[in-house]
Formats: sequence, structure tokens, C-alpha cells
Amino acid sequence: MQAISKARLQIHFCVVLWGFTAILGKLITLPAASLVWWRMLLVTLALVATPRVWRGLKAMPARLRWAYAGIGVLVSLHWLTFYAAIKLSNASVGATCIALGPVFLAFVEPWIARRRFDPRELLLGVAVVPGVAMVVGGVPVAMRMGLMVGVASALLVALFSACNKRLVEHGDPLTVTCLELGTGTLFLGLLAPLLPHAGNAFVLPGLHDGVLLVLLAFGCTLLPFALALVALRHLSAFGTQMVTNLEPVYAIVLAVVLLGEQRELAWPFYLGVAVILAAVFVHPWLSRRKEPAQPELLGVSESHSTGD
Repeated sequence: MQAISKARLQIHFCVVLWGFTAILGKLITLPAASLVWWRMLLVTLALVATPRVWRGLKAMPARLRWAYAGIGVLVSLHWLTFYAAIKLSNASVGATCIALGPVFLAFVEPWIARRRFDPRELLLGVAVVPGVAMVVGGVPVAMRMGLMVGVASALLVALFSACNKRLVEHGDPLTVTCLELGTGTLFLGLLAPLLPHAGNAFVLPGLHDGVLLVLLAFGCTLLPFALALVALRHLSAFGTQMVTNLEPVYAIVLAVVLLGEQRELAWPFYLGVAVILAAVFVHPWLSRRKEPAQPELLGVSESHSTGD
């Protein structure tokens, strides 16, 4: 019981760290493409220095490497749209959009996993509609473009989560993370010239942004990932999912406390958030299944492949 209690505290700590990713995304002054490229590069370089990653790559079939590389493209697009949504609106709106990830996943996973659609998952989709309507009504018109980009980010979360879940047992977590983020770094490097502010993509960040990027890459990605690997040995998939569903809650609370974002949003926004989160929390109870908890599927706001 002591080990389980410690593991729960570790997972909660990881989720709090993941909640900071939205805050740091707002504080870093770099454009979204530059922010994501530097973050992915830093994490990839740290993982490349790990012998375990090289052993995993050598043991992995070429076809599987290509599959994970394709997922890495989805991860990079998710991070790009996630931080673009924050730049176009604020951290609270970005975090709320990611809360829609499990809703999209309920519809996307049956298609990718080639299983029958569960009517209870349709209920989840219907339940969040009023919440989404209230969120839209509580967001200033100037921020609604960010809201739409955030919804696209949530859809990308669902796509790569479902793909990762299908391949989760075929690769070492650290190796998969390195391969996906490394591919994402290369993809964004090729995509950067087509994006706004492309000239800033590969410029060395200043001291302010550099320090925050290091915190984002190591404090909010690698550290919680390592902690999650240990904690998941003692937790069920259901218990882990219920804790990770708290991530948007932590992110919004942090945005209110640290950024004062409650002054930018009307009360229907927060009521809508409550409706969406209620549906997200009820869904695991309706479709509870015994599955092994997988670190690749953690970190809803960012990348399920990194555990953040």
C-alpha cells in the first residue's frame, strides 16, 4: 500500500508538471513552430545520449521504425497546433481544447483499432456538446481562432494516441519517444519555411526563452516521463487515466493563479469546462476495462508518446 500511495503521488506530480506546459508555452516569446522545434530537439538529443535507445533502435524492425516515424509527424503537428492555440488565445483555452482529446479518441480508436463502435462512446460525444457551446460563448471573439486551432490539436492527440496504442507493445518506451520526437524535429525543420515567422525557427533563443525551453523540455517532459515509468509499475490503467484527466484542471488553475487569465474569459467558459471535464471523467467508469497502463499513452496535453 505504501508503494501504491507513493506511485499515486508521483503520477499527480507528473500531471502538475504537464499542466505547466501550457503556462510555459504562453510565457515563451518564440513563435509556436520555433518553440516546438527547440523543445523536440532538446528532448531528442537527451534521449540519443542514452545507450538503451540505441539498443532499442537496433532491435526494432525497419517497418516498425517507419510506423513510429509517421506517428512522430502527428506528434509534431499536435504540439504545433497546441502551442499555436495558446499563442492565438491563452493557456486556459489551449488546455480546455486538449480536454476534448478523450472525446475524439472515443470515436477515432474504434476506426484505427478496427473494433466495433461502443454506443457509450457516442454518449460521451453528445454529453460534451453543451459544454463546447458554453466554452465558445465564454471566449472573446479575438480568441476564437485559437479555439479552433486547439480543437484541431485535440483531434491530432486522438489520432496519434490511437496509433501508439496499437503499436505500444512493440517497442521500448524511451526508444519510441526518441524516434517519434526525432522524426518530428526533422519534419518541422522541413515545414518551417512554409510557416509564419519561419526565419526565427532556427535562431538561438535568448536567455529568457532558453531557460524556459530547458524547463519545458526537461522539467515538463523527461522528468515526468521517468517518474511515470516507475509509478506505472504499481498503478492500474483505470487509476492512471483518472489522474491524467486532471491535467486540464491543473493547467487552468495555474493559468488563473500565475497569468490572471480569469479576467480574459467569461463565466460560461468555466461552466462549459466543467461540463466537458465531467463527461471525460464519467467515460472511464462507463467503459472500464483492464488494460496495462502504458507510459506512451500519458501526458494528454502534449504527447502521449513522451509521457508528457
